[in-house]
Amino acid sequence: MTYELIIGLEIHAQLNTKSKLFCTAATDFGDAPNTNVSPVSLGLPGALPVLNKDAVQLAIMAGLALDSDIQERSVFARKNYFFADLPKGYQISQFELPICLGGHVYLDEFDKTIHVTRIHMEEDAGKLNHQGADGIAGATSSIADLNRAGVPLIEIVSEPEIRSAKEARAYMETVHQTLSFIGVCDGDLEKGSFRCDANISIRPTGQREFGTRTEVKNLNSFRSLERAINFEMKRQIQVIESGGKIIQQTMNFDDVTGETSALRSKENAHDYRYFPDPDLKPLLVFPDQIANVR
Repeated sequence: MTYELIIGLEIHAQLNTKSKLFCTAATDFGDAPNTNVSPVSLGLPGALPVLNKDAVQLAIMAGLALDSDIQERSVFARKNYFFADLPKGYQISQFELPICLGGHVYLDEFDKTIHVTRIHMEEDAGKLNHQGADGIAGATSSIADLNRAGVPLIEIVSEPEIRSAKEARAYMETVHQTLSFIGVCDGDLEKGSFRCDANISIRPTGQREFGTRTEVKNLNSFRSLERAINFEMKRQIQVIESGGKIIQQTMNFDDVTGETSALRSKENAHDYRYFPDPDLKPLLVFPDQIANVR
């Protein structure tokens, strides 16, 4: 039996601002741990978020560059889940009403257009540094650095129209080139300011319904994206052909072994209990503002 590969990418690009999305703490990379923080990014009681205007401008710019429709009204929502490096216990993101809808990325090498579903704004999480043994798998403890918590991001979500690891790499490279060129993101993959999650599934050739997908998280190089997709495709084929079923879950990719491994079960949107953030008014973007950014 032959199979068709189905891929959708979620690209996370840190916006090139001097301060965080909802507070004045700096976004500088490489400073001493837990120094670029504020009552807001620490999640202290009573601290209220204030939206960074520069981040909004850059998000609009990214949307225009990818031919998205800029929404005149968007809403920030709370995405509730436990994360040790998000002290509030939730992430401020956008859900039902994002700042950009639609768009496309043309892959010159393949003469193919990949459509963009949406671009939304959100805050980044901090970073856990795993201690002892061999890192994540055998760590005896973890310490949190909250310097990155609250750094402004855009998440660019593609339609599941990518059909090979090489197409996925070309898409990621094209988005990276575009956002870096216009100054929306510094594009530094080693620092994690541009990274990608890959949603991967397979289906028998000719079948219309999608198969169960897995999500490989935090791929921060073009090579890693290509290798992770190729390995995960082979793994899923082996599972199905041996009589098993693909489980919807979040995967980690090990650059050393070139293999994916399960991290946790993959949540659906309703599991996050999204609701509009009561501390933030709807974001209104007016036509003259869009025209100025254009």
